[in-house]
Amino acid sequence: MDANTYSLKQVLTQDRRYVIPTFQRDYEWTLDGQWALLFEDLVETADRLFQARQQAAASGEPLAKADRKVPPHFLGAIVCDQLPAAVGGLDLRAVIDGQQRLTTVQLVLRGVLDVLIEHRSPRANQVRRLLENHPDIVGSPEERHKLWPRRKDRQVWPVAMADDLPEQGTHLYLQARRYFSQRTREAVKGAEPERLDTFVDALLDLFKLVVIDLEDNDDAQVIFEVLNGRQTPLSAADLVKNLLFLRGELSDEKELEKIYDTYWAPFDEPWWKTEVGRGHAQRGRRDVLLSGWLTAVSRSEASVSHLYGQVRSYLDGAGRKTVDVLAELHDFGRAYRVVVGAEPAESQSLRQSYQRLDALGITTATPLLMWLRTLPPDSLSAVDHALAVRAVESWVVRRLLVGANTRGYGKVFVDVLKGAAERTAVGGPSLVEAVVRVLRGADDTLWPDDDELVKAFATRRFYGNLTQERIRLVLGAIDQYLQENNPKTEPAIFSYEKLQIEHVMPRDWRKHWPPTAADEAGKLLETQRRDEALHRIGNLTLVTPTFNNSVSNGSWAVKRPEFAQQSKLQLNAPLADCETWTVETVDERSRTLAGVAAMVWPRFSV
Repeated sequence: MDANTYSLKQVLTQDRRYVIPTFQRDYEWTLDGQWALLFEDLVETADRLFQARQQAAASGEPLAKADRKVPPHFLGAIVCDQLPAAVGGLDLRAVIDGQQRLTTVQLVLRGVLDVLIEHRSPRANQVRRLLENHPDIVGSPEERHKLWPRRKDRQVWPVAMADDLPEQGTHLYLQARRYFSQRTREAVKGAEPERLDTFVDALLDLFKLVVIDLEDNDDAQVIFEVLNGRQTPLSAADLVKNLLFLRGELSDEKELEKIYDTYWAPFDEPWWKTEVGRGHAQRGRRDVLLSGWLTAVSRSEASVSHLYGQVRSYLDGAGRKTVDVLAELHDFGRAYRVVVGAEPAESQSLRQSYQRLDALGITTATPLLMWLRTLPPDSLSAVDHALAVRAVESWVVRRLLVGANTRGYGKVFVDVLKGAAERTAVGGPSLVEAVVRVLRGADDTLWPDDDELVKAFATRRFYGNLTQERIRLVLGAIDQYLQENNPKTEPAIFSYEKLQIEHVMPRDWRKHWPPTAADEAGKLLETQRRDEALHRIGNLTLVTPTFNNSVSNGSWAVKRPEFAQQSKLQLNAPLADCETWTVETVDERSRTLAGVAAMVWPRFSV
């Protein structure tokens, strides 16, 4: 990042075009809001400069030394991104942040130029050079202007910058031009001739901007957030939108407004701007979508925090038309809505897998899930689509159940995407096989097998190591499977997310569950084994809100009938048949639940 403080003369004398992206917000600065304050700052700065020069002249001090004593006025910062330009053509900068400030500066300069022309001042040409590029390197009428506004304002801008300003017109550009012209006339009226020169010098040399020029590795998101930390947070989607449409304009693509309405306008709806995630990871859905799309198309894990720079880098190398990128984004947007449950999926299997992955918060799988939805039917049938997504769900849940490390999931799913994409490009095994092969890993250990599930269920502490939401999801999925596969009962429908987790042997078991061993050594061992078994999944179940919490810590004789009342949950039906509840019963139930879990989340073979 190149960040420096420059005077207006240094910034704007160069032959360069500052282009405002088409779909940035309107010019909004006004007389009461900003114009009057800005001009007062200019008058005060010019007064200080004039007084310093008067004192220097009286004392015989060099004027240059006196000028250096006058503190400058800082206008703030602008952030610019260099754009590709033809060899030998004008340098191009996209104004990422600071369009209100830079536009107003141009209007002030134009107002001052009006008065210089009226006074036939030789300084007029110098000020004009801050507004217009040199005629020798201008190839089209719009290249004449140093600042080129967004498309909506491009007809009025040349009028606002022309020497002959129409008396009519309500556009803010025209109002600002008239205001600054009149204020400049008032500021120098009746003053000695050098007063006008001092006014110009104050504006050109003492009004300063911090200009931040982005380099290839810089990210406008981070810079904007630092500069505007107390204002509206920057949306990476807005930056990317501006980048895409500006590139389309510079490539002379047609009907950009129609393209905007067709492909981008839906992303401006409130649903897409709603933030999802937690804490520092909270981002608008548009940003999440863009990150997922970029991961999918670049085959490289994208970061939401540095999205603008990564999209810019991708577009530089991809050479794609704006309309094609936006059409693809539109398709990914529709896919995203289904993946997160805002729109229904085609089958119960898909809906269920999407819901579980979303509930588990496995956002790193989202790029892959979206990409799968954008494939045509001849590349991925509906049956194979559901199987591929179920494979992802099974891989995630099995690793969750055995306590496998979740670090690096993003890379794994990118590798899955690469393998599946390669299959669709060159043929070979089915896409589902390609997905499964990557998920199992080169050494076949990434995807836990049934023996690992049994071991985890028999020995692992679930309660306390997994969130209650995740335990509820696992037990609910097991109960749902049992409901669907028990021919003897009418399946019951539960909202599993509303059920409560219950320890069958209570956490406070010592009061009503005394050890049964005959000697102290046996009792000590039994106590130890109970404490170890207490939070294993075999001792956990789900109950409805009607469960009598007053018996929760009671003896098994007291608690058992309450489970009989909860027997519509298939998890609880066997509990009511148990005469006693011991560590051995917990172990047996753990093995049984592991077997059901292996069927709910099968380990696919290649």
